[in-house]
Order: sequence, then structure tokens, then C-alpha cells
Amino acid sequence: MERISLRGMGVALITPFKSTKEIDFEALARMTAHVINGKADYIVVLGTTGETPALDPDERRQVREFVKKEVAGRVPLVLGMGGNCTHSLVEELRNSDLTGYSAILSVAPFYNKPSQEGLFQHFSAVAEASPLPVVLYNVPGRTGVNISAATTLRLAHKYENVIGIKEASGIFKQIEEIINHKPDNFQVISGDDAITYPLITLGAEGVISVVGNAFPREFGKMVRLCLDGRFQEALPIHYRFSRLYDELFVDGNPAGVKSLLHDMGLIENELRLPLVPTRMETGEELRKLLAELQA
Repeated sequence: MERISLRGMGVALITPFKSTKEIDFEALARMTAHVINGKADYIVVLGTTGETPALDPDERRQVREFVKKEVAGRVPLVLGMGGNCTHSLVEELRNSDLTGYSAILSVAPFYNKPSQEGLFQHFSAVAEASPLPVVLYNVPGRTGVNISAATTLRLAHKYENVIGIKEASGIFKQIEEIINHKPDNFQVISGDDAITYPLITLGAEGVISVVGNAFPREFGKMVRLCLDGRFQEALPIHYRFSRLYDELFVDGNPAGVKSLLHDMGLIENELRLPLVPTRMETGEELRKLLAELQA
């Protein structure tokens, strides 16, 4: 099984909608071109930022195939495939056409709050069923459960095809423990734009980014400078984005980045319920920050 490098900046691609709430495939083509032209190292399709829970199975298939066709092999693709019913997820992995994708990103089971042993057995089943390498996704703020460092390391050492983790817990001690005790070829990826700089100083390989939807070239430059050990050059870029980090997420993700992308002329500012657009005051602040960043 060929291993994908997650080093650098991956972009967690949004799913644009029309005012009718249908998927806007013309805007999705624009977004795909925008992040590729901005030198994204890889693209994550149907992740959290893609509003995947609001898409039905046929829509997920359409997005998966459309992005693959638009990308045409220019950058690697990672596909979000997770769920809180292990049996259903295993069946999906066995029966889906994953041609053109290099790995899956699999979020911890949500809502039913499994124990650490339950998490281990869930991801063991995923690893054994997946035809592609598996990247774990730990985001306890959304799932209600944290994949502990011990569970992550247990999976990393047992399964060769569990190749990395997107860590969005924000627990530095936990992430540092994973970095210090992981197998050599296991990749730790930041799942939070705001802490990407410090995580790379600890040994993370990069980020799966929300900001990269809007500013792939600029944010990607910061990530690559850090990975090259040029932290002093990267620091002003990190600080330049620091106010944007807060405003992008104050009304939830992807509401903030969709507001920003709308003001950039790339998409309509549409989300699907239960998600809604940013508040007026947040949108105004984002427009001010956009003007500053584009100056």
C-alpha cells in the first residue's frame, strides 16, 4: 500500500451551495482551482469544513467524483470517511470506489462516546477494512470523545496503514507525547490553524487547514518556512493571520471561511441547516481583515 506524504499544507475543502441549497459545482470547480493554484500540498474532501453531515450519500459521491475529476492528479486527495456505526463505515469502505484518492481521514465516532478500548477496536476495524491508508482525526470539541495519546500510539504501532493523525484536541502535552513516541513514519498533523506554528516546532508535519481555502499561498508559505526550520521568517506571517484565526471560528466553521470566500467573489454565502452564516458584525470584521490582508 503506497503511503501519502502529509507534509505541508492540506486544505479542508468547503462545499459551496447555491441560494437553493443545491451543491454549486461551478463554485466547487473555482475553489479547487484556487487552492491548487495557491500551491496546496494536498486536498481533503468531505471533511468537517465540507459540511459532510449535511450531504446525503449520493451528494457525497458526486462531490468525491467531481473533485477527483477537477484535480486530475495534480495534488494528492484525502477523503473524509467516518461515522459512529462501525459496521456501516466498514461496509462503506469495502463497497466504495476510492480510485483517485490516496488516503482516508476518519473522525472519531461521535455522540455515542466510546471508551478508549472502543475507539481502538473501531479504528482497528477501519484499518483492516480500508483499501487506502488511514489518517485518524481527533476533534473532541465536535465528537465528545478524545482519542488519548496511548490509543493513538497503540494504533500507530499495530497497523502499518494507520499513517497519521489530524490532531485538533489542542492538548499540547498529548500531542507532544504522540510525537515523541510514534513510529518514525507516522505523521502528526495540526487540525487547528491557530496552533500550527507551535505544533511544527514540536515536530508536527504540517496542517489540514481551513484558512487555506481563502489564503492557500500565504498560509502555505508560513507552513513551509516552519518545516524548513525558518521560524523567524514564518513568525510575522503567523502573527499577520492571528486576528483572522479568532474571527473565522467565532460563529463556527465553515461559516467564517464561507463569509470570507463570498467577499473574495469565489462562492455564495450559503450553508445548510443546522449551520447558518456568520452574524452581521462578524461578517463586517472579516471584511476589514480581508482588506488588510489583501493590502
